[in-house]
Amino acid sequence: MMRQYELVERVRAYNPNADEALLNRGYVYAMRAHGSQTRASGDPYFSHPLEVAAILTDLKLDDATIVAALLHDTVEDTEATHEEIDQLFGPQIAQLVDGLTKLKKLDLVTKEAAQAENLRRLLLAIAADVRVLLVKLADRLHNMRTLHFVPPAKRARIAQETLDLYAPLAGRMGMQQIRDELEDICFRTLFPDAYQSIVGRLNQLAAKSAQSIEEIKTAFENRFRAEGIDAVVTGRAKKPYSIWRKMERKSIAFEQLSDVFAFRVIAPDVPSCYRSLGAIHTGWPTVPGRFKDYISTPKQNDYRSIHTTVVGPGHQRVELQIRTEAMHRFAEYGIAAHALYKDNLGSDVDGLARESRAYGWLRRTVELLAEGDNPEEFLEHTKLELFSDQVFCFTPKGRLIALPRGATPIDFAYAVHTNVGNECVGAKVNGRNESLVQPLNNGDEVEIIRSEGQTPPAAWEAIVVTGKARAAIRRASRSAIRAQYAGLGRQIIQRAFERAGQTYSEDKLRTSLHRLARTSVEDVLAAVGRGEMHSLDVVRSVYPDVKDERSPTVGGTADGWFALEHAGSLRFKAPGDDTPGDQLPSIPIRGLRGDLPVRFAPNGGAVPGDRIVGILEPGQGITIYPIQSPALKDFDDQPERWLDVRWDVDPGRRERYPVRIQVTSLNEPGSLALISGVFSTYEANIDDVRMISRSPDFHDIVFDLGVFDAKHLGAILADLRQVPVVSNVERVNG
Repeated sequence: MMRQYELVERVRAYNPNADEALLNRGYVYAMRAHGSQTRASGDPYFSHPLEVAAILTDLKLDDATIVAALLHDTVEDTEATHEEIDQLFGPQIAQLVDGLTKLKKLDLVTKEAAQAENLRRLLLAIAADVRVLLVKLADRLHNMRTLHFVPPAKRARIAQETLDLYAPLAGRMGMQQIRDELEDICFRTLFPDAYQSIVGRLNQLAAKSAQSIEEIKTAFENRFRAEGIDAVVTGRAKKPYSIWRKMERKSIAFEQLSDVFAFRVIAPDVPSCYRSLGAIHTGWPTVPGRFKDYISTPKQNDYRSIHTTVVGPGHQRVELQIRTEAMHRFAEYGIAAHALYKDNLGSDVDGLARESRAYGWLRRTVELLAEGDNPEEFLEHTKLELFSDQVFCFTPKGRLIALPRGATPIDFAYAVHTNVGNECVGAKVNGRNESLVQPLNNGDEVEIIRSEGQTPPAAWEAIVVTGKARAAIRRASRSAIRAQYAGLGRQIIQRAFERAGQTYSEDKLRTSLHRLARTSVEDVLAAVGRGEMHSLDVVRSVYPDVKDERSPTVGGTADGWFALEHAGSLRFKAPGDDTPGDQLPSIPIRGLRGDLPVRFAPNGGAVPGDRIVGILEPGQGITIYPIQSPALKDFDDQPERWLDVRWDVDPGRRERYPVRIQVTSLNEPGSLALISGVFSTYEANIDDVRMISRSPDFHDIVFDLGVFDAKHLGAILADLRQVPVVSNVERVNG
């Protein structure tokens, strides 16, 4: 274990002006606080914060960050308090330690929610001071280095969490060296056989290719020397996890990889980088589509380098990265590399990091915290952002927009501005009209066509790939639904005022909001529309003398709406479901008491993922319709029969729900077998099939199916459209 004076010497080696007294005080306080605590390895617990501090000295960080590393577990695992650390070490260090302390005693249902809440807190703390991230990554790195002491079951969970969040977070902050080590340990832990196989092949290839690698390196150096370029060439091998991911992503074997070994060119300055590129390209033919200039257009994490691939000496494909020493330093250490430029280290490290593009990504991610998403949604959005590769597109005015790979013009529109996304109705890509769902490519110029008053379809949420777009679409959908409820509520309230012999006035209602515990008229209208508030209560808030004619028994009220006294849960059975009644999936319905029979719409049904409404059928119960059902038009003039319902299906249970589709296919032998084969592949159950029309060339077939959800149905429809005998496929809603 590192001694006190050794830690001080490590810091003074790069910062002669280090506050030795502060470092000593932090060392002694942490050692005493952790006392006799031990780790899973049996080592004193204090060895862990000490190793975390040592990792940060390798990154040459300031005194406050080193002391925060020593203290980072004291509040969470010892009797130390935030107030005590604030008093002894000052508010700056206390704030760093507080940002590193996990949330405790959270009343959260799932581990995913707890993980998401801790990630929220961490990102907010990083947004306040980026040094929190540096300590957190060093903390996770040392924990991963000692992961073999942890029980196997817990070991796999920690490795997966690290691979999902912390390794890509390090990459997003440009800290490639830490990311590589984290991924290597996770890969070795989660997939030991694959890891050993790839490492073995890498070693064999390295031994076999040693001579050719040296020859290629020498050829490049000679070329640079002839051009008068003072550049250093080094060879490097891809990391095992990077190789494995590429093999998985492209479904190729190890032998098919052409870039296992690559070369790095370190030039003295930016002009020399481009001169080096010219020397390479004039000496050897380039591989088309394998050139990227991240110097003129840096990545979002501030990574800068030129990437190119040529058919080099010996007719071998050779991948090169060309960069300056400063760029290389940043590529390895990311935002921590800002400290290397400082003569006098101090809190300015955080200020410098805030100037980086990587920190800009973090700020945009933190903006999602204010959108009101639940913890699981936030975790999903953050993972999407962390794992995405990038494409760079341009607005017609030349503004650069960086997006995840696979992003669509819809994502582009929301990246420009939320209002642009909400009003998007079309897009021109490179001057041509293109589909809004077409993935964008590097260098595309995108012009968004807008229409005022447009509301984004809820289906866009399943198309876009950025967290910002998903959050905005979900928010717009909620606003649209709220507006629908408000419109329904206004009709109900107006009728209630008429029955009471009074004139409806929003001005009078506004003066009575305090009696209804609402802050706006819109809130009251939406609450009535959802069935959360009775219209007669609204009337009596304005005219207290109006008689309350509501019946205390279950049934309709004066305006046909149900009084909200108990939130009921109506249950239904899916076709073919033999589950006991007390285990059936439920549809929570607000504004009901007791249980009523529930059934699906007779022609077409509904599946989880559909937006649904309930229609009260007098004497029969409730019928569930998908929102797009044309049958709902029959109830437009009967708003009192509309009920707010939503799915509450356990994602862990696979139950089928009714849906109807119509297929137009060629009239030839075997066509029905081909169509049925798609259903079989997707485990969709055929409940009924009938031919509704037939001609010499085509016939229309209607299938009643049992499917798991809307996503499952979408996959089936997409595959049916690829069947050669199928001319058209559409869902039928009665």
